[in-house]
Amino acid sequence: MPLSENKQRWLAAHPDLGRHQSMKRRHDHHDYQLPCIYIITLVIKDRRPLLGAVCGSDDSHQQPWFKPSPLGEQIAQCWREIPQHYPQVRLLAVQLMPDHLHGIIHVTEQLPRHLGHVINGFKVGCNRVAKEMSLSPLWEEGYNDRILQGRGQLNKMFQYLQDNPRRLWTKRNKPEFFKTQQDIIIGDKSVTVMGNLFLLNSPNKVAVKCSRKLSKEEIERTTTRHLMMAQRGAVMVSPRISPGEKSVIDMVQASGFPFILILENGFSPMWKPGGEMFDACASGQVLLVAPWPYHSDRRTITRDQCNQLNDLAALICSL
Repeated sequence: MPLSENKQRWLAAHPDLGRHQSMKRRHDHHDYQLPCIYIITLVIKDRRPLLGAVCGSDDSHQQPWFKPSPLGEQIAQCWREIPQHYPQVRLLAVQLMPDHLHGIIHVTEQLPRHLGHVINGFKVGCNRVAKEMSLSPLWEEGYNDRILQGRGQLNKMFQYLQDNPRRLWTKRNKPEFFKTQQDIIIGDKSVTVMGNLFLLNSPNKVAVKCSRKLSKEEIERTTTRHLMMAQRGAVMVSPRISPGEKSVIDMVQASGFPFILILENGFSPMWKPGGEMFDACASGQVLLVAPWPYHSDRRTITRDQCNQLNDLAALICSL
């Protein structure tokens, strides 16, 4: 979704938005009083949908939207008042959802206290409002922060917040494509999947396996050849590891043809695909297959793992 002119001007005026890596709370080596940009997430206790509701329709020309409850309107007002208490904080965006809140803040000058005091002060103000409505305690303990770096990352977060109502409305209206299904048996393998499970039953599946040594011209020819097969009804299956495999799967996805993507990492409890992959799931275009459990740390995939994922692609195509 396009950014407002104010946000575009703000991005142009801040070409360097920080040096720090993204993380979840709390980074031991980061000074939470210094200038930085964060996306903050707060969750309603017990995930009660107290802040409002997502509304939508089957009209493809009308985007789903969030309608705040009276409590949600008061919470949004409390958020807007943060700079009155901490003038070092600039509010860049906020998105209320039924059971949580996302906000992007820019600490422009050194804070007199840790960022946690800013967030806790906001929560205290919200709890006063909730208490008057007999809805306290309002929030889960703590909060989640992610440090944003680079203009591209901030731009993506603006778009993510704006797109949240549509994503939730889509998930609620097409739950079968966003449900994690465990212990799905493929040959002698047990895997976890999300997406269009019926793609496993396609009679025409093609494993996409490309050497890393392919030249640019060879990748282009390989991509064209696989795209022609997809146009004739074949479902591409791949872990999308090598440049050639990425080119094929990306082109198949962009062209709207179905594919099965094999993942090195599993699904965390609340995980949902983002960006274009979310839309691919919503339309039934993709099946995501994870043969191994979820891990939270970043790992470099090994050659043996690459071979195992490609072997699984071949097994899927043999069904």
